[in-house]
Amino acid sequence: MFEGLSTRLSGILDRLKGRGALSEADVQEAMREVRRALLEADVALEVVRSFTDKVRDRAIGAEVIKSVTPGQMVVKIVHDTLVDTLGSEGVAIDLQAVPPVPILMVGLQGSGKTTTTAKIAKRLFDRQKKKVLMASLDTRRPAAMEQLAVLGQQIGVDTLPIVAGQTPVQIARRAIEAGRLGGYDVVMLDTAGRTHVDEALMIEVAEVEKVARPHETLLVVDSLTGQDAVNVARSFTGRVNVTGVVLTRVDGDGRGGAALSMRAVTGKPIKLLGTSEKMDGLEDFHPQRIAGRILGMGDIVSLVEKAAESIDAEKGMAIAKRMQSGQFNLDDLGDQLDQMLKIGGMQGLMGMLPGVKNMQKQISGAMDDKVIKRQRAIIHAMTPWERRNPKEIDGKRRRRIARGSGTQPEDVNKLLKMHRGMADMMKAMGGAQGKRGPMAGLANMFGLGGGMPQPTPEMLAELQKKMPGGLPDKMPSLPPGMPGGLPQGFPGLGGGPKLPGLPGFPFGKKK
Repeated sequence: MFEGLSTRLSGILDRLKGRGALSEADVQEAMREVRRALLEADVALEVVRSFTDKVRDRAIGAEVIKSVTPGQMVVKIVHDTLVDTLGSEGVAIDLQAVPPVPILMVGLQGSGKTTTTAKIAKRLFDRQKKKVLMASLDTRRPAAMEQLAVLGQQIGVDTLPIVAGQTPVQIARRAIEAGRLGGYDVVMLDTAGRTHVDEALMIEVAEVEKVARPHETLLVVDSLTGQDAVNVARSFTGRVNVTGVVLTRVDGDGRGGAALSMRAVTGKPIKLLGTSEKMDGLEDFHPQRIAGRILGMGDIVSLVEKAAESIDAEKGMAIAKRMQSGQFNLDDLGDQLDQMLKIGGMQGLMGMLPGVKNMQKQISGAMDDKVIKRQRAIIHAMTPWERRNPKEIDGKRRRRIARGSGTQPEDVNKLLKMHRGMADMMKAMGGAQGKRGPMAGLANMFGLGGGMPQPTPEMLAELQKKMPGGLPDKMPSLPPGMPGGLPQGFPGLGGGPKLPGLPGFPFGKKK
């Protein structure tokens, strides 16, 4: 969602970082471009004015003029102001109340209230081990109650039995009573919506709120509606005691204006982001992390959290041990591709790595998620014997695998060549060089012990022969100013201090 805005702002700030000194005119010109970029991203006008005024006042002050790197200081000021606009700190759902804790879900029809209700219920059940009861108060939309009941069965969360003819207020009262008698920790109330804000909707929501007395009232808004999402939020907060906002469809092609405007306009924190239609497609909203993504600084913390939730540690350890001994079959490669897709694929991964924003266009073709899915389909089309013995796959088998995966034999050849190159490299870095070879460093990352000694010229020459296509002459350059610098010894990657405990790893140029 923030890709367009991120590209614009990164370009503006990169030009500032490249200058040794900044004048007031330089700052004014940059702020005009920032203002234009924010308006094009559908950020509310009053938020744009406040944002640019704050940045300009601080950027023209003495703290920038006296700075050794004025451009970097302006980037920091933009980042800090962006964090303030988004809400400074993340706010989680508050369950500190006498159970059952009522949570009221409000919003317009089509914003994703019912799906979000189920997602939050699953999140509370899985992560906090809460006993949750869901109840649909939507008596107008056809099959709305049945939809929530089906979602409840899918995620293993109880739903209130449907009683025909009851009003939303009666259902709310019955849900609270059932939650109390059933020993539930949380009762989630999914209200009805309209296609637009009207008086009838507000009266109904206010009546339900009066009966349920919710501890949390979460407003669900569709981020793809842009500026109109902010208007909807303003309307609801004026009539209902909204305690937080949930932005849905953040994975869409919206321009990001709703997220940047919501906190500043309504004063209510964004608590959750809906990142996909899957039941686990929900993540906490952290202003500092989102600001880092927008400015191309990455989001390592979220990446690590997502990896910890998605990756099977035991399977990873088993693969690492096989790699250390030089064994690496297509089942292992398939497992690694699956885990890559679980944490968001290559595009999602690259978007969270610091300093990689400017490289995405250069490597988008080689790291497209469609390529990974195609490779996974090819592996699925193989028999277990073929996956364990890839060297035995002849031309006839390759044609059959291509037909079974909906690809071409050339695609199968590319996958087998890639696997062969990786397997040969693992073998060269593992057992062939002894327990103290570079593979020990990778094993150390997996918790298997070992160090990472300096590779010998003979070792690099061997790797040069084994790698398909050879080692590259030069890697794509990362943008300057990457926090912490980069390890010395990587050609084309800038430079900077060596990382602690990691000696240089100078690949030789291709001969």
